[in-house]
Amino acid sequence: MAQRIRPRKKDKVTIYDVAREAGVAISTVSRVLNNSSDVSEETRQRVLRAIEKLQFRPDRTARTLAQKKTRVLAVAVTSFTTPFHNEILKGVRTAMENVDADLLLSDLGSKYPQQKLLNFLRRGAVDGLLVIGLPADEKLTLELRALHAPVVMVGYHHTDFDCFYWDDRVGARKAVEHLIACGHRRIGMIRSHTEGSLQLDRIAGYREALEAAGIPFDPELVRAGKTEKHAGFSEEAGYEAMQDLLKIEPRVTAVFASSDVQAIGAWKALREAGLRVPEDVALVGYDDIKISEYIGLSSVSQNMHTVGREATRLLVERVEGKRQDPPLEVLVVPQLKIRYSSDCGRA
Repeated sequence: MAQRIRPRKKDKVTIYDVAREAGVAISTVSRVLNNSSDVSEETRQRVLRAIEKLQFRPDRTARTLAQKKTRVLAVAVTSFTTPFHNEILKGVRTAMENVDADLLLSDLGSKYPQQKLLNFLRRGAVDGLLVIGLPADEKLTLELRALHAPVVMVGYHHTDFDCFYWDDRVGARKAVEHLIACGHRRIGMIRSHTEGSLQLDRIAGYREALEAAGIPFDPELVRAGKTEKHAGFSEEAGYEAMQDLLKIEPRVTAVFASSDVQAIGAWKALREAGLRVPEDVALVGYDDIKISEYIGLSSVSQNMHTVGREATRLLVERVEGKRQDPPLEVLVVPQLKIRYSSDCGRA
């Protein structure tokens, strides 16, 4: 994992800044924050306007220590049912085994995840936040800054927060270079429905490997299934995409899938079409989920468990005040695991 650091951010807004902006005493701001009735409505509104203007959020860590309450760490994830996210969450659990804190899991879902995270943040009451599989636009970034609690992002690069992210372009290129080295020239790709950086980088890596070997890139060979569940990262979508690919190019001899679950669905479609893996069609997936090793599926490993564990350890250290250094950005380079499904010696 390659690490870089960035300059420290400016100091956060304090309760003193709010009091000065609203023209009231600090005790008045405190009463408003605690929903005390001993404040006039006019004064309450003035304080609330100051809070909104300055994007002030209470220091949850300090409040927790003062009140001797257990810390609350939150994990916001776009799905906790997919094997990919499940492996990351297993790493989170490993890191939390001996941590005296409650863990709050927020399932953002695949529809409007950023808005759901915004709603979650505005409810407050967390001392640290791990965001998995969700990029932050400008609006979300502002809310994350206003949280004034440690934030670690997994899956996407960000300039303001600790982040762990993968080099998907390199991962895809390694998979396709392996297939080319095995002598394949008609190589299809199964993609997702999304147009995010993750998918676009994998397509770019696929294309780079082909063109470096003198094989023209054919966009018709990049297919997505009809099923939109999990943004197309599913067995059903892989099955449908493989069927579609065989209709368009029956001469295809190798397929790179953007996820292992898609590759598993594609394997079923190949079997039903009377084609053998790897003798007729070689197959490589992405993620290296646990079942891939047992069924012999070649895959690009992202070490999700390790990333989940290390990201959580960093978050805990931030919350406990053990790490005061500038934000880290950790680039994870995926590794290819060659197994039965693309074994050149069997083809």
